[in-house]
Amino acid sequence: MDKEQEILAAALRLFVEFGFHGTPTSKIAKEAGVANGTLFHYFKTKEDLIVALYNRTKESLNSYLAAQLNEQDPLEERMKRVYFASLEWGLENKPQFHFIQQFHFSPHLAKVSDEDKEKQTRLHAGLMRQASLDGVLKSLRPALIGTILGSHVYGTHQYLVNADLSAEQRKEVMEETFVMLWGMITK
Repeated sequence: MDKEQEILAAALRLFVEFGFHGTPTSKIAKEAGVANGTLFHYFKTKEDLIVALYNRTKESLNSYLAAQLNEQDPLEERMKRVYFASLEWGLENKPQFHFIQQFHFSPHLAKVSDEDKEKQTRLHAGLMRQASLDGVLKSLRPALIGTILGSHVYGTHQYLVNADLSAEQRKEVMEETFVMLWGMITK
């Protein structure tokens, strides 16, 4: 890995373990095996580092989700596939998934550029737009539907992480919770 990647990997580990405030840049630099000045060569501020890590993590998640979709599938099947893939990615990438949750509930979210927000939500927004055009969504505000979707994924992920389930049982939970979610947002 190059130095920038080492810094991002160290920051991820430390932010997940100690939080944003509990992780000084000097600790990140030490964990990454670089000088503090090297860290600031790549990231002008700690906040820039946090936002860059978030953007890269979301890019990884969204690339994974996009690769799972078949645009020819019916809308409900695509929504289900994104739901399942989100949970699967989260189970395979627990620190990254935890970091995304941390970030969403932090003031750093306001520092993500509009361009990056658009890129990060493009896939989901396209599915929601299609659902709206198809007339399948309940008449709720789009932001509320988005919040319900995200909260449902986070809650189900947390349950799956903590429950002692076989792969088959995990899939059953994912099936059942998707049916519940689909029922909450559709007519």
